[in-house]
Amino acid sequence: MQQDNVVVEISKLNDAFRSTGTFTVTYGVLGLNDVPGLITAVREDTDFTESIDPYGEHDFGVILWNGEKIFWKIDYYDQTLDHWEDPLSP
Repeated sequence: MQQDNVVVEISKLNDAFRSTGTFTVTYGVLGLNDVPGLITAVREDTDFTESIDPYGEHDFGVILWNGEKIFWKIDYYDQTLDHWEDPLSP
């Protein structure tokens, strides 16, 4: 697969994961107001500028939430959360 095609495929998988996947929220985020609203905002985030997402994989983002800058990141783990997983693995 050509490198550009790989990046496009990874970004599609990451966008799909954000809209439906299971994720972990840090304790710091749990202390914020309206965590369900924040999760929805992360799921709907489409601001993937080159400065935020230089590799085009849609695996990192920054949103402003109730005056706080929130960073979100997708890390690739297997289903047991023990080992790294290839980002092309659905």
